[in-house]
Amino acid sequence: MQRIRLRYTKRGRLRFTSHRDFQRAFERALRRAEVPMAYSAGFTPHPKVSYANAAPTGTGSEAEYLEIALTAPRDPEQLRALLDASMPTGLDIVEAVEARTSGLADRLTASVWELRLDGVQPEEARRAADTFKAAETVEVQRQAKNGVRTFDARVAVVSLEIPDLTETHSSQADRPTDQPCAILRLVVRHVTPAVRPDDVLSGLRAVADLAPPVPAAVTRLAQGLFDEETGTVTDPLAPDREAAEALSTAEPTAAATAPA
Repeated sequence: MQRIRLRYTKRGRLRFTSHRDFQRAFERALRRAEVPMAYSAGFTPHPKVSYANAAPTGTGSEAEYLEIALTAPRDPEQLRALLDASMPTGLDIVEAVEARTSGLADRLTASVWELRLDGVQPEEARRAADTFKAAETVEVQRQAKNGVRTFDARVAVVSLEIPDLTETHSSQADRPTDQPCAILRLVVRHVTPAVRPDDVLSGLRAVADLAPPVPAAVTRLAQGLFDEETGTVTDPLAPDREAAEALSTAEPTAAATAPA
């Protein structure tokens, strides 16, 4: 059985696609592309697809991940192209690697988010971010299934900064040119309970009275292991690519040393 790991995006209006809607679209794409899927056992078999830490509905993402199990081997890049052609524009399959290591979900321990605050001056956003970071705790509330839940949004936040404008994901075409706009770059650990970008926005409102006149546009730029030394979020598919490269290097060496 071959396992393939995919990175996909949620862009534009497709950011409002729910995870359930994405699942339906992806399973249709698997059928259209005639992917030789492995299925679960039991009375209602379903394709073996493992989704990892999906972004909330309404947020964009450049870094969503899933893993599929196949009954016959396929070239990862060819499979990616077939699936991407079968998906709606905006739900794009952008990367595929063969799974050669274990624990993809275990490597998704932090996310990098971009928060676009239309109608907010950058200096106002900077002051609010500094106030948030200076606080020991920032209590926020979220509606849960069992009622309103109160928790600390500060504990999961590694950094909250205004990035260099040349490093932002948002394009000038995404927002009015005659209105102020602040961009915040947020790095947050995946903890329990999960701290989402909207929780951080609630915290900014609570501690610094930052209230954008329109809802923030939120995009996940990356997710993976958090590197404590560099303060960066690493690529979760890198170990699989490195293992594949090591194998391809070892195979010619083994062939050259084999007895005639």
